[in-house]
Amino acid sequence: MHVEPVRIGIIGGSGLYDMAELTDREERTIDTPFGPPSSPYVVATLRGRRVAFLARHGHGHRLLPSELNFRANIFGFKTLGVEWILSASAVGSLREDFRPQDLVIPSQFFDRTRGRISTFFGDGIVAHVGFAHPFCGKLSDVMTESAKQAGATVHRGGTYVCMEGPQFSTVAESNFYRASGFDIIGMTNLQEAKLAREAEICYTTLALVTDYDCWHPEHDSVTVEMIVANLLQNAKTAQQVIAHAVERLPIPRECECARALATAIITRPEAMPASTKEKLQPIIGKYIR
Repeated sequence: MHVEPVRIGIIGGSGLYDMAELTDREERTIDTPFGPPSSPYVVATLRGRRVAFLARHGHGHRLLPSELNFRANIFGFKTLGVEWILSASAVGSLREDFRPQDLVIPSQFFDRTRGRISTFFGDGIVAHVGFAHPFCGKLSDVMTESAKQAGATVHRGGTYVCMEGPQFSTVAESNFYRASGFDIIGMTNLQEAKLAREAEICYTTLALVTDYDCWHPEHDSVTVEMIVANLLQNAKTAQQVIAHAVERLPIPRECECARALATAIITRPEAMPASTKEKLQPIIGKYIR
């Protein structure tokens, strides 16, 4: 039986564990060569489009940022047929003008994680994808316009510094990030973006500002209660923004995301282990048989 691909993926972060508008729901549990994703994918209809929703931290928020199986999460989307991922994530602000409950569509990353696996490759197959511009520009345009349509205060551009966590920053760290010119800080999105690029999936982030991190004199002690309160107030807006973005899809995939692997795989085909080729077929299949 032919199963129609689900071309739009949604990743819900802290505070966005479901979307009220999803209808015709079905849960799909996907086994991947990299282990289980964070939770079953909810395949459903949103604004007339079939989408796959994934709760990044699992049901009940059970997984630390460093415990997330990023490879399984993105691989699962790829096997479903996803071409665009709309990711929502809670962040702290490193700028006075990026206020709690504002939205940010970042344009860059800076990596402060340690030892997280962020590639599908290895085990005999090597690839080096371009990552100078880590977010899909066209999809970020869609997200920005959708945020405006929802009446949200949205900032386009800026650098997301991805820290290891789960602890929040020290004051010294927070001030260092500000002095370095970074704009927002979070714990999850960098590995998703890297793996989405390898999987040739367009990816963007809707960053939900929950606090000023600890640099701000009025936010020198960031608490979970503070963050959750702002997340709950942001959740309705975030759902509206994502729904508007889904309405604007599909769009032509004339971006670097769609052909990221075309010149990235460096291993000679005859040197590739058959088991690794088989494992990565959803990722490399259009280039390597």
